[in-house]
Amino acid sequence: MKKLTLAVKAEYFDAIKAGFKTEEYRLYNDYWRKRLEDREYDVIEITRGYPKLDDYSKRLLFKYQPYSIKTITHPHFGNGSTKVFALPLTTPIQENIK
Repeated sequence: MKKLTLAVKAEYFDAIKAGFKTEEYRLYNDYWRKRLEDREYDVIEITRGYPKLDDYSKRLLFKYQPYSIKTITHPHFGNGSTKVFALPLTTPIQENIK
């Protein structure tokens, strides 16, 4: 199973877990293009920071779905509009991560 792991801040992790945040954004730059374009994943793992390997309370699994490219304005990315990869987090996987 190919897994894309994304570490996020606690506030975003909690919003994803509660179902309020349904997309995760990554800058549209060379770093993320190499990791996302022309790659196939089965799942996205969202972690609250960088937890210990056996701390499953700080990990969420979602079925990988194709990203879209958007232009957004968000304080995390600075003042202007920013081009990002938008990764959907709409289909949770309920099994434990091992």
